[in-house]
Amino acid sequence: MSADHNKRSYRIDFLVAAALVTTGLVMSGLSLAELGARNQQQLAQATQPLQSTPGAETKPAVPAETTTGTRPSNVPPEPARPDAEAQKSGAQPALPPAPAEKTAEPIKQR
Repeated sequence: MSADHNKRSYRIDFLVAAALVTTGLVMSGLSLAELGARNQQQLAQATQPLQSTPGAETKPAVPAETTTGTRPSNVPPEPARPDAEAQKSGAQPALPPAPAEKTAEPIKQR
């Protein structure tokens, strides 16, 4: 490559970079001018206060749920995978079959 080509390439790159920087500065200036021209008295609007349902005074309050943290005894537990006889009669397993485990050689002791 000749020296003229290198200078020309450098000059074109410099002009493109200068154009990009100028464009950015112009856009920033326009944005700042727009922000300055806006009305400064804008306030955030809060939500309206909650209103009760009409006739709520005459309705009884909902009783609070009490939880003991124990399993309900009236629901019997079911196995995740029913036995073969139950599957033949149409019972579907609750879980998909477990993936086969990957096995490798045991780690050798040093």
